Amino acid sequence: MFKKILIANRGEIACRVIKTARRMGIATVAVFSDADSDALHVEMADEAVHIGPSAAAESYLVAEKIITACKETGAEAVHPGYGFLSERASFCEALEREGIVFIGPKPGAIVAMGDKIESKKFAEAAKVNTVPGSLDVIQDTVHAERIASEIGYPVMIKASAGGGGKGMRIAWNAAEVRDGFERARSEARNSFGDDRVFIEKFIVEPRHIEIQVLADAHGNCLYLGERECSIQRRNQKIVEEAPSPFLDEATRRAMGEQAVALAKAVDYQSAGTVEFIVDKDRNFYFLEMNTRLQVEHPVTEMITGIDLVEEMIRIACGEKLALGQADIELKGWAIESRLYAEDPYRNFLPSTGRLTRYRPPAVGPVDKAIIRNDTGVVEGAEISMFYDPMVAKLCTWAPTREEAIDAMADALDTFVVDGIAHNIPFLSALMQHPRWREGRLSTGFIAEEFPDGFQPVIPDESDLDILAAITLAAELVRKQRLDHFADRLRPHSGKISPLWEVRIGQRYFEIVLEEANAKPPATFVMNIGGKSMTLRSDGKPGEMIWSGQIGERHINAQIRPVLNGVRIDWKGMSVVSRAMSPRVAELDRLMPMKAPPDTSKLLLCPMPGLVVSINVEAGQEVKVGETLAVVEAMKMENVLRAERDLIISAINAGKGDSLAVDAVIMEFE
Repeated sequence: MFKKILIANRGEIACRVIKTARRMGIATVAVFSDADSDALHVEMADEAVHIGPSAAAESYLVAEKIITACKETGAEAVHPGYGFLSERASFCEALEREGIVFIGPKPGAIVAMGDKIESKKFAEAAKVNTVPGSLDVIQDTVHAERIASEIGYPVMIKASAGGGGKGMRIAWNAAEVRDGFERARSEARNSFGDDRVFIEKFIVEPRHIEIQVLADAHGNCLYLGERECSIQRRNQKIVEEAPSPFLDEATRRAMGEQAVALAKAVDYQSAGTVEFIVDKDRNFYFLEMNTRLQVEHPVTEMITGIDLVEEMIRIACGEKLALGQADIELKGWAIESRLYAEDPYRNFLPSTGRLTRYRPPAVGPVDKAIIRNDTGVVEGAEISMFYDPMVAKLCTWAPTREEAIDAMADALDTFVVDGIAHNIPFLSALMQHPRWREGRLSTGFIAEEFPDGFQPVIPDESDLDILAAITLAAELVRKQRLDHFADRLRPHSGKISPLWEVRIGQRYFEIVLEEANAKPPATFVMNIGGKSMTLRSDGKPGEMIWSGQIGERHINAQIRPVLNGVRIDWKGMSVVSRAMSPRVAELDRLMPMKAPPDTSKLLLCPMPGLVVSINVEAGQEVKVGETLAVVEAMKMENVLRAERDLIISAINAGKGDSLAVDAVIMEFE
């Protein structure tokens, strides 16, 4: 067994590998850029080596610097994590020349499967089902249009190298092919240094289901069930689960056997993933093989009990797999939610900044469930524009899918993140979505269910009653605490008025307190709209998680003070509320509403980023839908289009400019 390994990565995956290595008694070496000098993976590792500037192209992607770090520290092997150098065959070959072991497949398998065009040829030779399409590299837009028309719309334009949703576009007509071809080439060039793209048929109502495989150097290969990864945005996975709610045992076996056949065809040795597109009739087609550990590997670990990182290390050491296919048993259900630094209310645009608060839910057993949180940050960490926006992966396991979803919903409601925009509200809302809970999924789920973008869930009447009750309970506990300290200066009766009003948005709720005890554990009996409810809570003023019992229902909600009230986030809902006496409520109704500023004649930068191009000129007439500018952030290009017909009056930014959020890019007449 290795005595020391280096992790050629950063963030949560570096921390994840370090945990397994530590349990196996293996010393670890971290590498870090300028931006990551205070990162969690640096703190966790036994040693750490600085490898350069913040930009990945000058640090994490420089193979020579990784090899030098291995030599300096005596690391015998390198675990690449995912992304960066994990699927670069030249890196593996360079390590081999230096006598350093690559914890992953051999270079030949990476070459065969790392190129989407070549991998499809191998898949066809191994008799694996493949998607109809052209395996030729597309030369230009004219070529792209011709190939797309021959295949038939819709089509998928895909970068030959790389993954993670970058360099991918769906086109429904020739105009979208022209635009998508250029965007896909540009993203592929910037992300992978390879601008080759190809075109294949886009499967309507597709589900993205992948098979986890393990193979050693002794000819043993097995599959560990499947993961469903259909909840995606811009081809980037957001929620994954294992097993799939869609597959039957026969389809699972057929997909697993084809995945194993492909792995054996390329002499695969390590953990890897064969991805398939599955249509509504359970026909499945090879998509690609990821010759590395997948982001979503924890859900497979939770239903099989197998540590995939440990297996990768043992395989790299030359050990045989200790298990056979008959030993693999899938138990229970696991779900993973990816926490991203992005603003769901601004079409999920990336967000950067400092984590002023970062308090994940407690991990480990909770009732019937198990909570796991793979993360690479701590409170106070900086989320920079240089790397992927993923902050953490929250996972839950339970005996059934419904129980795993409920555990995830509760865990998300107690996951506190401040300082950046994040997608927890969307994830929380998703856990309540009927179509998700029923398992009626496709890769178009988000586009279909949120065509106008995500907005906070609108509370129904029963939810509003609960939110009003929480608001008043929190206010009464706060007042009781203030009165307790005030008693030292002046006597206080301790009596609580029975009549209150709570404003949520612009609605007012009259509440009669039938019983009230604000001292912990606080207990209140409230009559709201003629309905009586009993509320109990041990919460203290200032805590960000309100946890209590309303009737027979246990509720966790996040509560934060705002001007003249509180903001409550619960199940994807986000409301601002205020508890008042009837007299204050009477005066509150008379307060004028402040109108928001008019930005209709401005194009504002929706996130911190780099201007890739300005596509219009001052004085130009623009039609709705035309491209105004392209801004790159966190390795993704974001196209900003005209929302109406307009005339450009001024250009305030240029190509190459680095802009802050809401910076004015251009003005309209």
